Amino acid sequence: MFDTIFPADSVEFCPHPDATNIFVCGTYNLIKSEEAIRTGPQKRNGQCLVFRCQYDLDDIAQSSFEKIQAIDYPALPDMKWCHRSAASKATLGVANSEGEIHLLEWDLEESRLEETARKRIVGSPETLCLSLDWSNRRNPTSDLGKLVVSCSDGDLVLLDPTTSSIVVTDKWTAHEYEPWIAAWDYWNTNTIYSGGDDFKLKGWDIRTDLRNPMFVNKRFGAGITTIQSHPYIEHLLAVGSYDSSVKLFDMRKPLQPLSQTEIGGGAWRVKWHPSATRKSDLLVACMHDGFKVLRFNELAIETLEDMSSPLPASIVQRFDEHQSLAYGVDWSFAPSSNDQKTAIASCSFYDHKLHFWSG
Repeated sequence: MFDTIFPADSVEFCPHPDATNIFVCGTYNLIKSEEAIRTGPQKRNGQCLVFRCQYDLDDIAQSSFEKIQAIDYPALPDMKWCHRSAASKATLGVANSEGEIHLLEWDLEESRLEETARKRIVGSPETLCLSLDWSNRRNPTSDLGKLVVSCSDGDLVLLDPTTSSIVVTDKWTAHEYEPWIAAWDYWNTNTIYSGGDDFKLKGWDIRTDLRNPMFVNKRFGAGITTIQSHPYIEHLLAVGSYDSSVKLFDMRKPLQPLSQTEIGGGAWRVKWHPSATRKSDLLVACMHDGFKVLRFNELAIETLEDMSSPLPASIVQRFDEHQSLAYGVDWSFAPSSNDQKTAIASCSFYDHKLHFWSG
C-alpha cells in the first residue's frame, strides 16, 4: 500500500514492451483554503506519480513497487498511454482540471517521463478536461493516432497529436451536462462514443456533421461514467453508470443492451483484460463497493454472432482493501506465465491509497 497524499483517481499501466513494469497514478486535490474560497473559482492541484514494480504473481505479498517520479500539475481527472509500436517511445496523454492536455514520453535510459507537448483546448481555465482516449489501441504504429477529450462544459474535442505538438481538429457540444467519458471504437476509428450526466449514451461519426449524433440511447437511470470498446471482439462495448450497473452492447443495436450486471456502488472505470486468452474478463472500479473482476463466459467465443443473449456475468474476484471511493484501476500488460493471474494496481480517493494486487 502507498499513500498518494492527494486524493487518487486514475491508474494506468504502460503497454509498451520496454516499460510494462511502469505505471502511473493521477491525483486530484481541491484546494479548500479560505483564500481560495473567497477569491472566486476553486483551484485544484495534483500530481502524475510514476511507479516501477516488481512482482511475483504466485505470491503477490513478495511483490513490490516504488515511486520513481512525481510531476506537479493541476488536478488530473484522467490519463491514458498511447499504444505505439515497439520501435517508438512510450507516450502518455494527461488531461488536467484547467482545460489542458499534456503529452509525455518515457525516457528508458533515465527511467522518467519528460513532457514534449501541451495544449489548452478550452476557452476558460475553469473548464475541466474530464477524460481522454487514443484511437490506435488495436493497431499500434509509430504515429500517435488521434485523441478525443471530453470537457466539463459539455464539449468533445478531437485532437491530432504528434510527439511535439497538439492540434485541435474539431470541437462540438455533445451533452447538456458533464460528459464524464469519451472513447473510441477501436475497430472503427471514425466512431466515438460518449456518455454524460444527462443520462445519455451517444455515438458520433467524425466524418459527418458532428451536431447530429449517429444515435442517442436515453435508457439509463443515472449518469454514464465509463466506456470501453473490446480490443478482441468487434462491435462489443462495455458501459458503466452511476446506477451501479455495467451494460454490454452490440453497437449495431445500440439501444438495447446484451446484458446488464449489477456491480454495486456505481461504476467509475471498466477495463477489458489486455490478453486475448482472458478476453472474457472485465475489471471494474465500483466506487462505493471496491474493485471487482467480472467474467462473461460467453465471450470465449470469437464473434458476437456465435454468442447467446443475454450474456450473463459472474463476479470472480473482488478487492475490498480500500476505505474510500474506488476510482482508478488497471491491469498490467506484462506477459504472464500463468494466464490465471495478472498484476493489478488500484487507487481510492478520500483515503488517498494505492494498492497492488493480482486477479
